[in-house]
Amino acid sequence: MAKVGYIFKANYYDTIDADREWMQQFNCVRVIEESVEHEKLRPQWKQLMASLERGDEVVVSKFSNAVRGLRELATFIELCRIKVVRIISIHDKIDSRGLLFPDTTVTEVLEMFGALPEETAALRQSSAHVMHLQQNIKVPAKGIKSMSKTERENSIVDMYNNGYSIDDIWTMSGFKSRSSVFRILNKRNVELNRGRTSGVRGKRKPEEE
Repeated sequence: MAKVGYIFKANYYDTIDADREWMQQFNCVRVIEESVEHEKLRPQWKQLMASLERGDEVVVSKFSNAVRGLRELATFIELCRIKVVRIISIHDKIDSRGLLFPDTTVTEVLEMFGALPEETAALRQSSAHVMHLQQNIKVPAKGIKSMSKTERENSIVDMYNNGYSIDDIWTMSGFKSRSSVFRILNKRNVELNRGRTSGVRGKRKPEEE
């Protein structure tokens, strides 16, 4: 019997750090994180389903994050019923044993089922859009550090808005620290919307570029 967490690392997934910590605090022996590039096939999800044994417990951040539609959800629930596997969905506030979220009502469960097709479709469209932009936005071979100050700042803002990670932007920028990237985003009033970097950052002391 083992507890396992699963997270699909969707773009603009703001609560990934909190969900990962929740799963770790719940004593999951492993938290599987599926890359956005594998959105269509979900190989790690399929491997998890194949490896489940009687009495195991599966924790997902949200059903619409773990499965790609109602058919997959029904298959997942049926598999867990046969193998007597406990299912916990953090944000749907559902525990198949009825222990963690005793206040969740039947109405709320039905609303989750009703909203799932729309939520999964929005997640797939967002992931596909960001991947398309990442594949088609071209950065000069020498990197944005070869640009003028204004061009470099514009490129940093564009890259962030188009889904590039802070580490990728930092590598391309040529700055000595990641905080310089945040300084430019803050200067341009870009709303930070990823995990612990969400919201408005306070002013920082100038750093050498």
